Amino acid sequence: MNKNFRRAAGIAGIALAALFAAVPAAYAEPIVIAHRGASGYLPEHTLAAYELAIRMGADYIEPDLQLTKDNQLVAMHDDTLNRTTNVASLYQARNGGYKVSDFTLAEIRTLTVVPPAGGTAQNTYPGFTPLNAELRVPTFQEVISLAKQQSQAIGRTVGIYPEAKQADPVMEDAILSTLAANGYGSQNDQVYIQSFSDTTLRSIDTKQTAQNADMRLVLLGAALTGGDGIARVGVFGASGGVTMLTLADVASFADGIGMVINYAAAPLSKAFIDQAHAAGLEVHGWTFGQADPVLAAAEYKKYLEMGMDGVFANYPDLAVAGVQAFTSAVPEPQAYLMMALGLAGIGLAARRRAGR
Repeated sequence: MNKNFRRAAGIAGIALAALFAAVPAAYAEPIVIAHRGASGYLPEHTLAAYELAIRMGADYIEPDLQLTKDNQLVAMHDDTLNRTTNVASLYQARNGGYKVSDFTLAEIRTLTVVPPAGGTAQNTYPGFTPLNAELRVPTFQEVISLAKQQSQAIGRTVGIYPEAKQADPVMEDAILSTLAANGYGSQNDQVYIQSFSDTTLRSIDTKQTAQNADMRLVLLGAALTGGDGIARVGVFGASGGVTMLTLADVASFADGIGMVINYAAAPLSKAFIDQAHAAGLEVHGWTFGQADPVLAAAEYKKYLEMGMDGVFANYPDLAVAGVQAFTSAVPEPQAYLMMALGLAGIGLAARRRAGR
């Protein structure tokens, strides 16, 4: 073999090795999850907020779920009604407060959802008229129906990302049965079920196996590292304590982890995300609530460059812009292939020259 050819082939080989070492492990574009809908713009967990988020390009809408007194699933973050509705003006307190579980669905349907004090949400959004302008507390079924209707209207599948807010077998069964009744059940469906309770997710995982279902599960928590340098998920307990689970343990019952991004005691890092990916886990971050477009863009860039697979966003339009800016700067798989073919061409050209 001519040494000029060997030199050219060697250079091409080194370049190809370096190229494929730089190719991302997965080409899936990071997903945008509308945190409680477009909650930075409209009252959270309303059909209007979910629809606005979809119109802004969100891939998934997130209904936090609570159970009513008559065991109906409704979309609401708090286990009480008074922060986000006008319940106090319509009903007397029950058992010393306004727990969702003390009111029937019929009673909750009479309430109006209001923007929380101190936030940026308003009752309307400029230029947007929702299909359902009534700011009511929706059921889980109504959220799913909206996602399906909007999927048909805009020509792409809108995913749902429900959270089991209570560690309750009744809630688990209600979530799974509602999803099954709507045709969801496999890894191919755009569904994630999330919880802060590993006990809940382990139970759902077992129930899914029995039902021949396999929807993706996500454990919420914080990125922690033990004294041994091994990454772990910190799971917040109801009493305020934190349980540390290894990534291998989480991967035995879940498909991903939802990590807090602004927890000073456990800053999220690329090293942590790399270890999570090595364990086979997706990593989604919460909550991206920066309203300033410039600051938001910098925040998205920071975490997406770490390898984050999804973002929970109060302002879905800013999240979509952040993901688009990131993905436009990363070569598509086809680009890597063309570069590889180009380098291979260099080697072939060198061989032809060597044979002359």
